[in-house]
Amino acid sequence: MSEQVVPDSEHRGLVALLPQLPRDLALLARFDRPIGWWLLFWPCVFAVWLAGAGAQFALLGWLLLGSIAMRGAGCVYNDIVDADLDAKVARTALRPVASGRVSKRAAWAWLVALCCVGLVVLLQLRLEAQIVALGSLALVAAYPFMKRITWWPQAWLGMVFNWGLLVGWSELRWDNWDALAALYAGCICWVIGYDTIYALQDREDDAMVGIRSSALAMGMRVQAGIGGFYAATIGLWGLGFWLYRPDPLVLLALLPVAGHLAWQVATLDADDPMNPLERFRSNRWAGALMAAACFVAGNAGG
Repeated sequence: MSEQVVPDSEHRGLVALLPQLPRDLALLARFDRPIGWWLLFWPCVFAVWLAGAGAQFALLGWLLLGSIAMRGAGCVYNDIVDADLDAKVARTALRPVASGRVSKRAAWAWLVALCCVGLVVLLQLRLEAQIVALGSLALVAAYPFMKRITWWPQAWLGMVFNWGLLVGWSELRWDNWDALAALYAGCICWVIGYDTIYALQDREDDAMVGIRSSALAMGMRVQAGIGGFYAATIGLWGLGFWLYRPDPLVLLALLPVAGHLAWQVATLDADDPMNPLERFRSNRWAGALMAAACFVAGNAGG
């Protein structure tokens, strides 16, 4: 049964032990690949810790649950929309809907169940944050179609995946939006960088079936392009910190995450099948380093 577990699963053994239907539902929501919800969750942490209201572990717990549920819901929706395309790409052909193991009707039911969990989380937030959170729905609904109409679906994904930054901030405060805008723009550049790394795995298949991506758009200059987006990431994050707290010492908190992103670019090997996936997954640590930097910036100087 383990051959039905997708090749890039992080928990092949654990997921393979589940009965058929629970295993397919877990795969459909990408529960076997926690990197996705880490990348959705970290921007929430950025906002909460930059807000300077302390650790806020209870709030972060709810936001983590929401990230897991809504990332799962987004993946289910994406697989429903992309079932025909997924079936033509080697890495995604084993996905439950694309392979026919889960019907679209069952997938829709699973999507509703995950959204109900998200609704429970939404109701824990104050009204302003609820309104901001609901504002992401149109972006989420449109995302699966972006790869059909633009070479830069990663930019759209950046707007979607970093919406938690706006939600976390609006839960705690309602000011300094210039600083938050710079941080949000930096996060979008971060997503373009790391999702381009992820898309390197599928360049040949994507080109054959007509899927567009930034990895194809950058062509032979993909490593330099990723480096450029990562440089913009650090620059915009630094601008956000400066607008929020103009202290040169606060900017030093960005050095660890800047070093990590530089390491990703320097060691990226697009010809090694596993290298891009490993560099992509390492962004959970980039997120952790940026979260630490936000905590420093949010609590420096009293």
